[in-house]
Order: sequence, then C-alpha cells, then structure tokens
Amino acid sequence: MANIVVPQLGESVVEARVARWLKKEGDHVETGEPIVELETDKIDVEVGADRAGTLSSIRHSEGDDVKVGELLAIVDESAGSKPAEGPARSAPPADAPAAGNGSATPAPSAAEPPRATPTARRIATDHKIDLEGVKGSGAAGRVTKRDVQNAVAPPGDATIAPKRESDAAPVNQARVEAAARPRTGDRTEDRIRMSKRRQTIARRLVEAQHAAAMLTTFNEVDMGAVMALRERRKESFKKEHGVGLGIASFFVKASIAALRAFPQINAELQGDEIVIKRYYDVGIAVGAEGGLVVPVLRDADRMSFAEIEVAIRDFAVRATEGKLTLEDLMGGTFTITNGGVFGSLLSTPILNPPQVGILGLHKIQDRAVASNGQVVVRPMMYVALSYDHRIVDGREAVQFLARIKEFVEEPANLLLVS
Repeated sequence: MANIVVPQLGESVVEARVARWLKKEGDHVETGEPIVELETDKIDVEVGADRAGTLSSIRHSEGDDVKVGELLAIVDESAGSKPAEGPARSAPPADAPAAGNGSATPAPSAAEPPRATPTARRIATDHKIDLEGVKGSGAAGRVTKRDVQNAVAPPGDATIAPKRESDAAPVNQARVEAAARPRTGDRTEDRIRMSKRRQTIARRLVEAQHAAAMLTTFNEVDMGAVMALRERRKESFKKEHGVGLGIASFFVKASIAALRAFPQINAELQGDEIVIKRYYDVGIAVGAEGGLVVPVLRDADRMSFAEIEVAIRDFAVRATEGKLTLEDLMGGTFTITNGGVFGSLLSTPILNPPQVGILGLHKIQDRAVASNGQVVVRPMMYVALSYDHRIVDGREAVQFLARIKEFVEEPANLLLVS
C-alpha cells in the first residue's frame, strides 16, 4: 500500500483545500499521474501518485480542508500494471500500410472531463454551465474563471449592456411609486464559500494593519521624461528584446536606488531586532483569477530594464493561466503595486508582511501644474509609500519617495547608480 499525503506546499503554507478529485476509488493510476487537485492560498497544486496501482481509498471529500502531511488517499500497489481492456487483438503486420495520409492513426480514447481551475468549476456549477462547451484560454486549453464568466454573460451581450441615458424613458411618477413599494418577487442571494487564497488575503490584510504601525505618505511624479524616452525607444527596444518598454522597470530601478539610500525600508522586524537586507528581491503585485498575488524578481538590482520587463510580462501571463509556482511567490524584501492599470487615481497600499515598505503606483493623468512660473499641462502620477512606523521614521519615508520622484523625472540618473 502507498499513502498519498498532502505535500510540502512552500514557505508559510500549512493548509490546503481539496478542490477536485481527478480519479475515483477503483481507478487505476500510474506513477506520477495526478489524482487530486489542492487549492492553497497561493496557487493550485496537483498531487500525483508515488506508485502505480489502484486507488483503493479516498480519505477526504472535495471541499475538505487538509494540513501538510495529512493522508489523502491510499493506492493498492498489488494491482500491478493496468489490465488490458476488452478482448485481446493481434497486432497488425509491421509492413501494414498506415491509414489516411500515411501516418498511424491512434485509437480513439475515452472522453476525459475538461481541465478547469477549481474556481471555474464552482462558477460553472453555480450557473449550471456545461464545461464541455466552454473553450479554455489557459495553459493546455484549461478553462479559467474568466472563460466561464464569459459563458455566463458574454462580453457585449445586449441583455446586460447598460442603456444609454438618451434611451431612457421619461420619468413617470406612477413608476416611481411602484418602484418604492415592497417587492414580493424572487430576491435570490448567492452564498459562496471563500477560497483558501481569499481567506488568506483577508487574514493577512487585517494582520498587517493590526501588527504594524502603518502610515502612508504621498507625492506626485511628472512622467513626461519617461514617456518621451519610451516613445523614442519603443520600436528598437521591442525589436531587440521582444517586449515593450513599460513604466514598471523604471520604478523597479528607482526603488532599488532609493532602498540603497534608505536601507531600513528594505528590512523586517524580528522580535526586538531589525534585519536589514543587503539584497533586493522586489515583489510585483499581479491581479490573478483568485485574488492578488505577488511574484518576486530575485536580485532585481542585477537585472537590466529588458530582463525586468520580460519577467513581469511572464508573471502576468502565468498568473492568468494559473501556472505560477510557490517558488515564484516566496520571500521578497519590498513590493510594488500598480493600481493604475485598473484606473486607480490614488490609493493607500497595505503592507505585505514581514516587509516594511510598499510602493503604490497609479494612473497617469494630464493635469495642470505650475512650472517655472507658468501653468502647463503635464502627464502626472500620484505615488504612495506605505511603511511600518516601528522601523521607518516619517522623515525617511518622505525622503525615500522624493528620491524615487527624482529618479523617474530624470531617468538618465538611473545609469549613474546602477
């Protein structure tokens, strides 16, 4: 007998949820074949069989919470190799002609259930959507949450598109009064169990505000120089490196330069000791299907602009496809989050413990500003630094953010500190 247990899931991850059994009791499994999908607060993990045999016992149902090392199932190795199905057939002669266009035609296999993320399956179940008819956009055709949501309400569906104000009927007092009367029709509510990731996000956000003395300071940055540089170099940069030149790499470089000047922001508090990190692992917040994740650029100070842009694009693609690994998400000494990609003009980012600093970027917007005694319109961005006041003083936080402003407004200076 071989026991299938919850594997080590990475740093700080001690619990998971059984999202879906890929095999049922009595099924034959091969060595390494995935048999169950676990949902953690960071990523979804497929657990495979260590031995070939028959899945003789499943110890936890879908939806159960399990801990690292806990028994999931038992595989009976005495079953040996998979038995042949149906009557034996004689092999065709070695010189038998191949069917069709000259290549061998494989025998049709039994239809397998469509691959889908746990969140996609839950939404499909809630809305009675048949996953067989949903085209997956994830890795290897995997159906994602967005695919199912599009199947529920396709983009541009006239049944859900808001009416234009010009199409609205004139106000009718009788209708207003009718709308104010108590409704007696169907007023349904959906009760959805929080995913492990959403539970952990909620817990860590509350802990961050309770455990740290968190404050936020703000500044604004004139993005004109960076935008002009990107415009001049966009074609040659993309041709040479295969990726566009975004703004993220400028802020990563500027943050590292500022962290070198204010090392206590690249630190953490352990008991009564301040641990200052002399390396720069910068986390980049990415919006994923089940919630925000923060993959980490390791040794970001040694990366070029192109390497940073390629890595961030790779993070975004793999987050969408559910292919980020636990290693991608571990550690980090400082975090950058960009709410501007969603249209945010100003926000207060929450610390990512045990880090003591997080930089928030926002939407670039043309605004009237004073320059050399004149009012001019410039592409401006508000930036925010949230910090742990137990380690970082307000003066240092303000100067840190001012240093980032200087580097971004004069990007050529980044070459002098790289």
